[in-house]
Amino acid sequence: MGTGRLRPRDAWLVGGALGVAGLLALHSAVPNGVGRLGSLLETFLPWLGAAVPVLGCLALLGRSGAGLLACLAPAAVWLWMFGGMWLSSPPAASDLTVVQHNVADDNTDPAGTARALLATRAGLIAVEELTPAARPAYQAVLDGSHPHRAVHGTVGLWSAYPLSEVRPVDIRPAGFPGSWRRGLRATVSAPGGELAVYVVHLPSVRLGATGLASAARDESAALLAARIDDDPARRLLVVGDLNGTVRDRGLGPLTSRLDAPPTGFAFSWPAGLPVARIDQVLGRGAEVTEVSARDATGSDHLPLLGRVLLR
Repeated sequence: MGTGRLRPRDAWLVGGALGVAGLLALHSAVPNGVGRLGSLLETFLPWLGAAVPVLGCLALLGRSGAGLLACLAPAAVWLWMFGGMWLSSPPAASDLTVVQHNVADDNTDPAGTARALLATRAGLIAVEELTPAARPAYQAVLDGSHPHRAVHGTVGLWSAYPLSEVRPVDIRPAGFPGSWRRGLRATVSAPGGELAVYVVHLPSVRLGATGLASAARDESAALLAARIDDDPARRLLVVGDLNGTVRDRGLGPLTSRLDAPPTGFAFSWPAGLPVARIDQVLGRGAEVTEVSARDATGSDHLPLLGRVLLR
């Protein structure tokens, strides 16, 4: 007669599976005070699901029924959190398409990148890391089909529809110089009605020995959230490189005010092997029904195409 006790290998497998399930379900409980470990976890949160087949294979090889059964817990939590993005089909209709791209300031083929963005047939084309040297190449390709243009610092918006109320948006963290200009706002007169569009590029984050350095990005996100709070526009889009995922709590002051698309992982960075979507198309009063990553250009990011319903 068995004792009912788990073998050591079974215990390790069960503990590992339950640990993954716990990290998925309780990621917000991981502290952010030291090295911003919570934000780091939330940046790559969907990839915790990769542990399920690994643990399942180990359970099969070790003939561990308990380990195999325990794998159901993280699988169920992952499907609850991300299954809709993976399995759901977006609505077929959209009123507006927008392509957003960090084009990279060291891009050696800006004209080719501009042609790739034009090929998406998006009505709005938003770019970041637009340098003065590269700007003529983008204008030469895009101005014919998107004659309405707004540029401030290193962010730009080309539109097939008229623009008005164009103005810079100051999202500089404390201590950043006045030459750091990474935000603009414009009102777009789209066929489905007017909407405000923010094009932004939040400060970069760095991963080092002390963890994730994201304080400047988080401060910039809070400044942008305050601008959005004060914006009377009924319909609004925020597009740009936020240097963070929508689950990253560091962006919470901003993302809590906006709706993310319900379908599509659309990992956009790094271009060679995308592991996270840090480029975003988010809405308020304008429903972003789908986002999808497009083919690589000369940038270290992939372009992100968003489809929008104007409510």
